[in-house]
Amino acid sequence: MWWGLICALFAACSYGVASVMQAIAAKATSGAEDRVDPRLLVRVLRQWKFVAGLALDVVGFVAQLAALRVLPLFVVQAALAASLAVTAVAARVLGVRLGRREWTAVAVVCAGLALLGMSAESEGSDATGLGFRLVLIGAVVVLGTAGMFAGRASRRIRTPALGLIAGLCFGVVALSGRVLTSLAPLDLLTDPATYALGVAGALAMLFYATALQRGSVTTSTAMMVIGETVFPSLIGVVVLGDTTRPGFAAVAVVGFALAVSAALALARFGEPTPIEPVSAQLG
Repeated sequence: MWWGLICALFAACSYGVASVMQAIAAKATSGAEDRVDPRLLVRVLRQWKFVAGLALDVVGFVAQLAALRVLPLFVVQAALAASLAVTAVAARVLGVRLGRREWTAVAVVCAGLALLGMSAESEGSDATGLGFRLVLIGAVVVLGTAGMFAGRASRRIRTPALGLIAGLCFGVVALSGRVLTSLAPLDLLTDPATYALGVAGALAMLFYATALQRGSVTTSTAMMVIGETVFPSLIGVVVLGDTTRPGFAAVAVVGFALAVSAALALARFGEPTPIEPVSAQLG
């Protein structure tokens, strides 16, 4: 159980550092102003910071997959939302000043994760068949279509919509990884969840990069956190049989609420920008 939590926290650290590098690369890359441009991923892949961040994402995903084998989705996804706390601390190294509010939010994230760790039972054991996997494929198609339409909306709607859809795509990635029954190459090739995972991951990166590039970092990141935590956590409890330790349901609810709400308070660190030196500000 505890090694699963360690894997989830390691994944959060990997994702947190990766988001700093990828967001900087996304902001420095040109793209279509009025729509989602799939070529954006090709352009950002030319920047070493994005590629390095992508490598960290792969490492983080392996750790996330290991955590999903032993922990409920609501614990793993809340831990991943805590990657914003990691990003905030990383941003401090880049020169971003953290105020009392930010440090408090980091502490609250840690407290929430501690409560979740205390309350978590092992992952649910409810079996899922081909029908659930086909639903995941259908969800990817719907989210991909919705993201393309959202990319053509007005800026006021586009940024939160793309952030939310990116978060929901990350949620599909988590759900797909959770229901994989075997990691043997042949089994992966014949499991629809594998393809749902791969396509959802690519769409999530595309939509989130577009939201970061063209809109408010705080808004897009906050909506992404909501999409990637609440949706898969509910599915985990309702469909996959995730539970808490007997008598710890309230503790889990409080821990989840603390971790996610504190992560939302750190949403602006989805793309930290170093503060100008005081001399430059005065000049």
